[in-house]
Amino acid sequence: MKKEEPNIIFNHNSASAYDAQREKLAPIKDALHLSIQMLLSTFPDNTRALIVGVGTGAELIHLAEAFPLWHFTVVEPASAMLDVCRKRAEKCNIYSRCTFHEGYLNSLPDSGPFDVATSILVSHFIVNPNDRRQYFAEIALRLSPGAYLVEAALASDMSKPKFNHLLEVWVNMHNYAGMPVNVESFGNKVAILPIEEVESIIESGGFDAPALFFQTLLIHAWFAKVSLNSQQT
Repeated sequence: MKKEEPNIIFNHNSASAYDAQREKLAPIKDALHLSIQMLLSTFPDNTRALIVGVGTGAELIHLAEAFPLWHFTVVEPASAMLDVCRKRAEKCNIYSRCTFHEGYLNSLPDSGPFDVATSILVSHFIVNPNDRRQYFAEIALRLSPGAYLVEAALASDMSKPKFNHLLEVWVNMHNYAGMPVNVESFGNKVAILPIEEVESIIESGGFDAPALFFQTLLIHAWFAKVSLNSQQT
């Protein structure tokens, strides 16, 4: 990513408190992680996984414990978040199976193609559709033929009446968790696009048509195979 990159807003204090602040919403995270685990359960023991925007490592820890022979390369631009992730990896005895990269995809050294890439609740911070498409294109270039992308992002058609109903529950949920939502950021700092539009952006970035496999309120998750045509061009 070069044209538009998510802002790095986490310092060490906010990064350390990140997971505790979201504890009341953990059932949603756990359900998503379990769904991803089931989706990837047939991948072989020598799978190489790329995690883009690893944050504090909750997704990494879950997958590393579920697949004890996989190797993970994690990408995270916020140093404070990556520090927390490293400490969690050490505590869970998975550090030796991880490669940590502070930065963005375009600065990640080439270490050969990956079999799986995940991008969980990251891409909706890339508001410009062309930049978001380029984000997926950069992921596709890192993948082997037939590899999977697992993508989760906020999505909804903000022009439809049902969006307001979903938004009301979304706001209530975050108030319950003690994390008030700035709804004015939707469509401005956070891209909330119709499901079909997100799927089109993913596909145009170099993937086959994505399949939706998970939804909770505004959170949607898809998987898609890297397009063989995109890798041949």
